[in-house]
Order: sequence, then C-alpha cells, then structure tokens
Amino acid sequence: MGAMNELIDACAVRSAAAILTRAAPGVRWDRTAATAPLLNDLNLRARTDLVAQAILEDIGSVPGAGYPTAAGSFREALRVPEFTGWILWPVSEAAAALAVASGSGDDFDDGLALLAELTPRLTGEFAIRRLLGHDLDRALKAVLGWTAHPDEHVRRLASEGTRPYLPWAVRVPGLARRPEVTLPVLNALYRDPSEYVRRSVANHLNDLARDAPGTVVATAREWLSAADGNTGWVVRHGLRTLVKKGDPDALALLGFAPAQVAVSGPRLDRKVVTVPGELTFTFEISNTGTQDVRLAVDYRVHYRKANGGLSAKVFKVSTVTLAPGRSRSFSKRHAFRQMTTRVHYPGLHALELQINGDVHGRAEFQLETESGG
Repeated sequence: MGAMNELIDACAVRSAAAILTRAAPGVRWDRTAATAPLLNDLNLRARTDLVAQAILEDIGSVPGAGYPTAAGSFREALRVPEFTGWILWPVSEAAAALAVASGSGDDFDDGLALLAELTPRLTGEFAIRRLLGHDLDRALKAVLGWTAHPDEHVRRLASEGTRPYLPWAVRVPGLARRPEVTLPVLNALYRDPSEYVRRSVANHLNDLARDAPGTVVATAREWLSAADGNTGWVVRHGLRTLVKKGDPDALALLGFAPAQVAVSGPRLDRKVVTVPGELTFTFEISNTGTQDVRLAVDYRVHYRKANGGLSAKVFKVSTVTLAPGRSRSFSKRHAFRQMTTRVHYPGLHALELQINGDVHGRAEFQLETESGG
C-alpha cells in the first residue's frame, strides 16, 4: 500500500493499545490490538474505521461504560508523549461517535472539548464532522470560542473542521445549506498571526465560493477594508476559484477590470499529444487601451470525458501589468499524465486563453493514450 496508508500501521496500533491499557486498566483493549495484523490491504480511511470500531467495541465491553469512560481513558493517555500521530484519528472518531450516541448535552460539549485537547497531537478536523452534523449550532458555539485559543492548532481546527468541502471528510449538509453560518469564525481568524491558520481560512473561503459567491466577495471586501499585511494574500487565495471561473465581482475586487487588449494565439507546438507527454503553447497580449491594465492570465484545457463530452479546467499562467501600447509574450508547457485524480481519454481536446475572465482564441489538438485513440 502507499506511504499515506502506512500513517496508521500495526506498530502504531500496538503502541496505542499498550498506552491505553496502562491509562485505563479497567478496559481490555484486546479488540483494538487485534486490528494490527488486519491493516495491510486497507487504505488510510478504512484503517481508521477499523480501529475506531474496535475502540468502540472495547469500551462497549465494559458494563455501563460509554463516553465518560472513553474520554477519561483518552485524557489519561494524553499524559504519555508517545500517544500521538495519525493513530489519534480513530481515537477522535470513536470519541465523537460516543459523544453523539450518549444523547447527553454535557457529553456532546465535552466531546468538543476533548477534540480540542487531542488536536495539538493530531487534528480533529475529521472527527468533528460527526458533532457538527448532529447539532451544528451547538457545536459552532464552542468552535467560535476556539478562535481565541492560545494554540494555533486549535484555532485552525475552528476553520478547517468547519469547511463545507473539507477533503477526506464526510459532508455536513448544514454547512452547504447555510454558507453564512461559519463567517463569524472566519471573521475572527483572517488576521490570525499564524500562517497555518490563515491558509485554512483562505481555503475555507474558497470552499464557500461554490455555494455563495456573492457572500464570499462581500466578505473579502470587508476584510480588505480592515486589512493587515497578510490580508491581501488571504483574499487572493480565497477567491482563486472565482477568479478562474471569471467571476466579474471577484476579479474587480482584486483589481482586474475589463481591459482593452489584443490577444494573439494560442499557438501549439504540435497537433497530436501522446500520454504521457507535454504540449507547449505560446501567445501574446497587447494593451490597446490608453491606461495601464492589470491582467489575470489563465488558460483553459477542454478535456475529453468518458462519455465523449468536454469538460474545461482552468490553469494559472501569470499576473501582469501592461502599459498602453505594450505587449507581452508567453510560453507555457502543459503536461498530460494519467493520475488517480484525472484519467485522460483519447480524442479531440482544446485549449483556450482566459484574460480577466474573458476567453480568447481556441486551438484544438488530438490526445492519444495507450488504450487507443
């Protein structure tokens, strides 16, 4: 299996089971330890689920035990420095599951507090989704309080754990239906002293743009009106998807107004590309207006889909400023490789230029793969 899957391996499981045995001798952690030889053919998510389920079964084997027993065991284990790393992902998942299953508001609140305690050892951004999905408003009250926490990992958890489209994580429908609900968290953190936190805020804002572009632009405008030295980067990174989509409000906010330009190209270095391979293209932009223009220069590749249709993806080239009458030449290479995140299909593809959101030129080329075409 890949290196990512090995983040939770047999050694980590056995170590965690041994630490928990010392921390909570009243619980037999036999099922947890027994998962160690069962991990080899599983990916990281499946390993997490397997170990988390074993932890739940070990807790459940103790008469009358539930969330309080688990929370006490995990907190005692945190006294051991070696109780750390990705093995805490299944630990936090088990804690969140028990806090929700308890039905007790006190256990729910303590479950959130426990995730904040575990997060400096390993982020609780995945486990918190269970709690957000169970009672979003109650969870967000605690999350908002984390924005003032002295530990940057906990402050980041406030932003990262509540992202609507957090990678690897289960979806929380309420976050997509109510995109404004996490804005108080982002408003409290966009000027955070930690780059680690600010990057999460920018990614969160970018997530929100999928469902509420107008809200995102308005929020970014407010931030720029009360900016510090880092706010410009946060806003640019948070608006990146809207810029690629050519959203006029996002472009205008970043200083990319409609521009009078002449575009020549794109010109391709070949008409047929074989995967794996590269395509080089060139083009020129001239400012035909009477004022300096700031340009967001991108290009769009129209990929062939399995059903024969085309789907465009935007890639960044550069950001430039051109004086009246001045021109700029560009050369760019685009690679075609089969990846787990993108499968290339043979057939006619196309490449277009995108300048300040407007499309210019189109050049078509044939893509050939080992499977034919």
